[in-house]
Amino acid sequence: MSSGDARKKNAVEKLFALVDCNNFYASCERVFNPALRHKPVVVLSNNDGCVIARSEEAKALGIRMGVPAFEIESLLSAHGVTVFSSNYALYGDFSSRVMATLAALVPSMEIYSIDEAFLDLTGISPEEAEALAQRIRKTVLKHTGIPVGIGVAPTKTLAKIANHLAKKNKMPVCLLKGEEEITEVLQQTPVGEVWGVGRQYSAKLTARGIITAYDLSRAPEEWVRREMTVTGLRTRQELCGISCLALEEAVPARQAICTSRSFGKPQGEPGPLEEAIATFATMCAAKLRRGKSAATQMMVFIHTNAFRTDQPQYARNRVITLATPTNDSILLVKAAVEALRAIFRPGYLYKKAGVIVTGLVPEGEVQQDLFSSAETGKHRKLMESLDEVNRRYGRQTLQVATQGTTRKWRLRQEKLSPGYTTRWSDLMEIRLT
Repeated sequence: MSSGDARKKNAVEKLFALVDCNNFYASCERVFNPALRHKPVVVLSNNDGCVIARSEEAKALGIRMGVPAFEIESLLSAHGVTVFSSNYALYGDFSSRVMATLAALVPSMEIYSIDEAFLDLTGISPEEAEALAQRIRKTVLKHTGIPVGIGVAPTKTLAKIANHLAKKNKMPVCLLKGEEEITEVLQQTPVGEVWGVGRQYSAKLTARGIITAYDLSRAPEEWVRREMTVTGLRTRQELCGISCLALEEAVPARQAICTSRSFGKPQGEPGPLEEAIATFATMCAAKLRRGKSAATQMMVFIHTNAFRTDQPQYARNRVITLATPTNDSILLVKAAVEALRAIFRPGYLYKKAGVIVTGLVPEGEVQQDLFSSAETGKHRKLMESLDEVNRRYGRQTLQVATQGTTRKWRLRQEKLSPGYTTRWSDLMEIRLT
């Protein structure tokens, strides 16, 4: 069977949609502030450093992704750009709402990222799929306030390309169907823009004369397998309309959990660093418990600001093997603080610190020894109570004493929006007169 024949056959059998939230972080900030619609909006990274999200209006002003905020202060001021600190609690909540809305509209989906999801539309015609995509777009906007773009195609890789076209051409839905249409699109798509083709492969392909996605779809299979492994071969097949990538409906088990922060102000004293490390350890512990996992190892790290060459530099980490796999906040905080004390050195200004827990195992498989089982049972009940309080009243409402209350190390978030959906005190008030 030729690639063209395979494409025709597979186009009937398989159909995927990629739903992508438009300018997600900026869109989230607009939901509770309708006055910002059609106005330039940007969102900054941790510590209000670099631009990580832009509205279309901000893009039109020439504001680049990743540009440091201080470099464009005059531009932001001159054009009345509204600037926000990153509000990840708000964005995470909106993501959950979008994904829940999608899950109610289709039988099977894969959450690909915080603002993207693949949908399996197999079994309906391309025309029906386009109509469904339009309905999905309108429903998500109505239920969440978040605009989305949707690409529909016979494979996940082609759906990615279709979604890119939808964004580029400002189309709400882009449907790729028919060999001629797909070929034309592939001929206009640089190979470096193909999902799964990174910079290294892009350079290698370009050097061989493979410039477009179409060129890659026509490259010899043996060469692709040899130079790009079986993963590259699957990409080639997907470009030919042959579905090789199924939906990953189950979330892959995590191998590690990391919580780290760059400090709003460099820290030179051990007290604030211990509070920060204790907080990061409790956050890792909470994530472990939510995932029904336990950690066997922990790494604690600290380092100075490598960009400040005028200051003395220091970076260290300490890896600890835990006596028993655990997700207990008390035990993890104790281990983390001990590790920090072993690597802390006075005379330095620390810019960043973090905790990484690794060697994750299902908590149900953890075997306790005879002498620790009773204590573990008490701690488990305590952790359940801690999680319940924090779920009900907000994160960090109840915490381990070592976390402290000063938070001198906290992020700089001078332009943080309210937690409209995640904090009781930030609920909007509506006054009727």
